[in-house]
Amino acid sequence: MDLDLLAATLDDLGTPAFRRRQVVHALTRELAADWDEVTTLAKPLRAQLAARVPFTTVSTDVAERSDDGSVKLRLRTHDGYPLEAVLMRFETRREGSGAKTSRYTACLSSQSGCALACTFCATGRMGLGRNLTRHEIVDQFLILAREHLRGRGARIDNVVMMGMGEPFHNYDEVIAALRTLNDPDGIGLAARRMAISTVGWIPGIDKLADEDIQIKLALSLHAPNDEVRTRLMPVTKRYNVTELMAACRRYRETTRRRIFIEYLMLQGVNDAPEHARELAGLLSGGGFHVNLIAYNPTGSEYLGSDDATVGRFAAILEGRDVPTSYRISRARDISGACGQLAAPLAAVRAQRRAERAARIAQQEPVPAG
Repeated sequence: MDLDLLAATLDDLGTPAFRRRQVVHALTRELAADWDEVTTLAKPLRAQLAARVPFTTVSTDVAERSDDGSVKLRLRTHDGYPLEAVLMRFETRREGSGAKTSRYTACLSSQSGCALACTFCATGRMGLGRNLTRHEIVDQFLILAREHLRGRGARIDNVVMMGMGEPFHNYDEVIAALRTLNDPDGIGLAARRMAISTVGWIPGIDKLADEDIQIKLALSLHAPNDEVRTRLMPVTKRYNVTELMAACRRYRETTRRRIFIEYLMLQGVNDAPEHARELAGLLSGGGFHVNLIAYNPTGSEYLGSDDATVGRFAAILEGRDVPTSYRISRARDISGACGQLAAPLAAVRAQRRAERAARIAQQEPVPAG
């Protein structure tokens, strides 16, 4: 829901300030699905709001469920731009009892598409549609929680801005959305349970260091030198590895927080022992944790590294005191894993062009005779 529009509408209707709090409570705590479920408001007021304030800023086109219990949603903005969001399910065992419990992480998008064209990423081949508003980002979270967890005694435990788009290209809206999720009067998700993943957009890293909210930073590095990284990530031409690591160390000096390094394991590209040793050198001095990531098919030229190669790579890093883990992909069978999110943005652009052409045609004078 566009909470700014809600506040303006309630003010225009002359309602007291506490009505906004009632709506926010219904949205975030009760996970109301529509205005009819906001029963703290009188029916006439609900009807007025329903006519002027859409209950959600994005709508679900398709929901797909993975064999691992994760869910991917293909969503659409009010003006037709596609985006995707994923609810990832992880099973853990409680110590002592051995009973299984489920944790849920929401992977949210910051843009429809992406402008950065990383060669291993399906989203990168979409190009950029537009930035998403803070309300469209928050509504992804609410729809995942409402449609797939409500009534099950479960909640979303973590949020990662690792869906479509480069979050730091939409910095203000992303930070505003995360503050909304963190608001104790609303969803109340702890800041340390939220993470922003960037391809290495240095102005965003520097700005995040000065924020008063302790959001985690994840860096999609994927190569330890400019030559390999430029092949994978054209953004390296703008910010090289040396500049990027300097920005990371500035962030560390300011925040004292650990940085998570995302490293996609690609067969014959970035997975050799010398790459591991070079990466360890980049990260010397501590303050980093490397997440090695299995490659998920995206129709690109790449293949994933085999388990033995990943094991050797991890052993080199750990032998040089670089904490390392191997991240298990979720929702891979429904194209909801890292790098797989994509949607038919070309069709939306064609529609927009047709609409613009129609408007221009309607404004043209009719020829005489």
